[in-house]
Amino acid sequence: MYAVAFGYMLPWPEAVMLLIACFVVVSQLKINVMNAYAGSLTWSNFFSRLTHSHPGRVVWLLFNVSIALLLMELGIYRVLEETLGVFSIFAMAWLSAISADLFINKPLGLSPPSIEFKRAHLYDINPVGTGAMVLATTLALIAHAGHFGPAAAALSTFLAMAVAHVVVPLIAIATRGRFYLARKPRLHWRNHDTLTCSICQNDFEPEYMAYCPTYQKPICSLCCSLDARCHDLCKPDTRLARQIGAASDKLLPAWLVEKLGTRLGRYALTSTLAIAAIGLLLAAIYQQTAAHRPDEAVFVGETVALIFFVFAIITNIATWFLVLAHDTRHVAEEESLRQNALLMKEIEAHQKTDAELQRAKEAAEAANNTKSRYVVGLSHELRTPLNAVLGYAQVLERSDDNPTPTQTGLKVIRRSAEHLSGLIDGLLDISRIEAGRLQVYSNEINIRDFLDQIVDMFRPQATAKQLTFDYVRSPNLPTFVRTDEKRLRQILVNLLSNAIKFTETGGIKLSVDYRSQVASFTVSDTGRGIAEADQVKVFEPFGRGQEKGATRTPGLDLGLTITKLLSETLGGEISLTSEPGKGSTFRVRLMLSAVTTPSSTADRHIVGYERTAPDHRRGRRQRRSPRPDAGDPATARLYRADRRRRAQGT
Repeated sequence: MYAVAFGYMLPWPEAVMLLIACFVVVSQLKINVMNAYAGSLTWSNFFSRLTHSHPGRVVWLLFNVSIALLLMELGIYRVLEETLGVFSIFAMAWLSAISADLFINKPLGLSPPSIEFKRAHLYDINPVGTGAMVLATTLALIAHAGHFGPAAAALSTFLAMAVAHVVVPLIAIATRGRFYLARKPRLHWRNHDTLTCSICQNDFEPEYMAYCPTYQKPICSLCCSLDARCHDLCKPDTRLARQIGAASDKLLPAWLVEKLGTRLGRYALTSTLAIAAIGLLLAAIYQQTAAHRPDEAVFVGETVALIFFVFAIITNIATWFLVLAHDTRHVAEEESLRQNALLMKEIEAHQKTDAELQRAKEAAEAANNTKSRYVVGLSHELRTPLNAVLGYAQVLERSDDNPTPTQTGLKVIRRSAEHLSGLIDGLLDISRIEAGRLQVYSNEINIRDFLDQIVDMFRPQATAKQLTFDYVRSPNLPTFVRTDEKRLRQILVNLLSNAIKFTETGGIKLSVDYRSQVASFTVSDTGRGIAEADQVKVFEPFGRGQEKGATRTPGLDLGLTITKLLSETLGGEISLTSEPGKGSTFRVRLMLSAVTTPSSTADRHIVGYERTAPDHRRGRRQRRSPRPDAGDPATARLYRADRRRRAQGT
């Protein structure tokens, strides 16, 4: 046929034969490779369901091609007829069991009306199909061997078909069809077009999805086959081991089942089955060889027996290692499940703790806000009468007509009012910082002049207590920096005032270092020091050390608290190094970016503005001179800068 077809195309017979040979070779390659690939699909699905691992189709493609090549080299075509005869029995029993279930059981209602393929919804073994196929195959093979006569041997394939069609409905009636479905699908999933797999995150139709109790989410069929840690929690009584165990409990005595459940029992059972399989395979080889070469049957029998004993010894050793590996894996899985359960409990406990902490945090924040509002409102109510008391005390104290006892009382009133005013200011600062409402202004300052002013402020106080005051400034310190002048002054004033207050002999030292845009202010004293247990308390509101024998120094006990909060607000940190009897050292590190090109207002000092003298002739003051910002632009800028600083409290 090919010669006639290609003869119309080419006039040369040799070319026609060459083209025919190429066509046949390509066609056979295509057919065999496609068959091997189709077989690889089946092998891959079977292997993934059995071992929960997906080797890939290319592996099975090479595997099938290798088997085909090996069988061809061993001369399998010489016994092809017998091989196909045996294979036809298996194939007919399998196909007949399927057709009987579809054409007999389903119309009679002995099996579910729909067909289910999902592994998560099926028993590992269904006695209807598996039992009918095994029984039909066994009877057909016995007939094929000639034990039922030559007629039955010739019709062994049809015998397998008939037995399967008869046995399938009988087993379905005996089992009442309860081994078809292990669980029912979720009906409400039918309303969804697609569902997302919780493992691979791919979308599939509901027919390919099952609910996994381990993940408590939908899972696709492939991920369900590959997952090995769930141990089929979705169908606990449907696994092969459970089914075999249930059948053994019914057919075997209890003592034998108990013995087979031990490690030695499982080893004996597994070893017996493996050796029996090897024996059947070697017996089939011996039978085929003896039938074709009867003169060598004795030699072949001795060789097969020797091979059987060698393989039996190897199988016993391998089986023992297999049983030990299975027990080890089982123990490891139990430990893993136990640890996972403990971990899940710990996670749940942490979640509850986090929820409680969140509620406690919200309650604390609400209480803190309430406290801040209360402090602000209370300070507003107290400040008005307190200012009146302080003002009148200052006015009356300056009067020369007061007697000595009255003058002393006025001083007590003034100091008490100032103490209360400072206490209110400290509480307000703490409330603003905790509430995050403290405003920080970044402006350019002459840091050298700024520090000189601080030193000039505290040097007389140190001299009055007969203390030395040392001031060391790093040469790297730039002239102009950008920071909040008010907050920086407040930090240094608190530290220096505390150092002078708590130092009786020795001296005070202020050191300023500057490196990589970071300034370090170190205030050291030679006072009584702070114990290690009290070093944390000094930064708490109203916190003081509990050193025995120490003189109680008056104060608000809020300076270091405000200093720490301000340092952190400015993005810095404060540290304390102290030793009782040797003094204390406070170090504040702040980010002070250097200003290379300062503005015109940064290096000038505003001293005020002029105004005219009062006109006594008309009994009233003359009008003030025009505002400085109405004339020269430079003077106007100076005036506006002065107003901003006054508004900021600097």
